Amino acid sequence: MTAPVVIAVDGPAAAGKGTLARRLAAELGLPYLDTGLLYRAVARRVLLGGGSPTDPAVAEAAARALEPEDLQRGDLRGPDVDQGASQVAAQPAVRAALLEFQRGFAARNGAVMDGRDIGTVVCPDARVKLFVTASAEARAHRRWLERQGRGESVPLEEVAAEMAVRDARDAARDVAPMRPAEDAVLLDTTGLDAEAAFGAAWLLVQARLGV
Repeated sequence: MTAPVVIAVDGPAAAGKGTLARRLAAELGLPYLDTGLLYRAVARRVLLGGGSPTDPAVAEAAARALEPEDLQRGDLRGPDVDQGASQVAAQPAVRAALLEFQRGFAARNGAVMDGRDIGTVVCPDARVKLFVTASAEARAHRRWLERQGRGESVPLEEVAAEMAVRDARDAARDVAPMRPAEDAVLLDTTGLDAEAAFGAAWLLVQARLGV
């Protein structure tokens, strides 16, 4: 029996991995999961309850109480959730609570999953592993434009500083730090628009899957 096709798309915030992963999933007819949304939903639960995302007990309780409808909320984007998601994701108990859900999702019918540790921890046997990155300046500018589009008036320098803090936390955490899997293909999208990034990724996926 052939194992389900799993494609791992990892990388830092605003590198373009979400847009890329969604399009790959549509092209291949595979389910798509934005695993970062799980951590955002946990952070939002914690914040709504008046707790701190850095409190291990509170964060774990929120992760274990997560409901499917939590992923459909309209308030899972924004600076408070950005930082909160990174803080809860650094906690081993939270990652353990969400790991089974992620693996189960991938095992059912295959999947394209984007996150920070899909290729290294969640699905280390994924058929294709991409690590999507871009320069810090490009990523900060993309996130700044995104927030401008939501009507947020925030200096570009502030966005860059927030992202630097999050990058450092994600890369330095003890459990499942953000890093490329040894067999991942690096895709730098600094000078690429969404169409060019997809084109480059699609060639890589075709080569790995033989399609």
